[in-house]
Amino acid sequence: MAIPRDLSRFSALVNIIATLRGPDGCTWDKEQTHASLRETFLQECYEVLETLDAGDSRELREELGDLLLHIVMQAQIAEEAGEFKITDVIKSINQKLIHRHPHVFGEQKVKGIEEIVHNWETLKREEKGTEQSIIGSVPKSLPALSYSQEVQHRAADVGFDWENDEGVIDKLAEEVGELTRADTTESKNEEFGDLLFTLANIARRQKVDLEVALREANQKFARRFQYMEKLCRQRGVNFTDLSFDQKNQLWEEAKRSTNRK
Repeated sequence: MAIPRDLSRFSALVNIIATLRGPDGCTWDKEQTHASLRETFLQECYEVLETLDAGDSRELREELGDLLLHIVMQAQIAEEAGEFKITDVIKSINQKLIHRHPHVFGEQKVKGIEEIVHNWETLKREEKGTEQSIIGSVPKSLPALSYSQEVQHRAADVGFDWENDEGVIDKLAEEVGELTRADTTESKNEEFGDLLFTLANIARRQKVDLEVALREANQKFARRFQYMEKLCRQRGVNFTDLSFDQKNQLWEEAKRSTNRK
């Protein structure tokens, strides 16, 4: 098969994917379906997020390429099934962007970002129709914290929200109290879920992306814990043999060291 001359063109990627799934293509690629690619598609999305968190532009370029491959592969599978083409995907998103930016492509005037976001959601609901739930289009496969923030954001956008942060903080205290009084596994699960849901609401109101915040906290913990393990190896001690106080001393040492990086 002939290799496209200009590999920087989007059409080159489309042609390569079509070739890989063609009669003389790759056996693995030809066997893929919408469903079979789902898990790796999601994995690529998370790898993009990791490069964004790391601020690594070279890796970001690579991971965006892997994600784009999946998009084109899904479109190619759809075209072979007579569902749609990649050009339909591009046309659809272009139409959506133009329609949802009347302040750019039309005559509408806006005062700021909040009004832009509000108009976006209003136009989105108009496109979906009045009978669809405002939160119905939020993907249920989203991570639970992201789903929580998004459904609460959409509810708040139509006025179902606390008047001030104090009301949410009071609700948080209420949920903590209910958790401490829970006496069965089932009730503890329910109350802990309510507590997390309220925390997600506070994060939304404070303009905090809860998934990003938790990922960063996870990464910070991992850096510090791995530094503790490194110190133990350097000092010839077994981490599991240390007392709790000794482990805490190592933790404080790790905090001081990793915070300087």
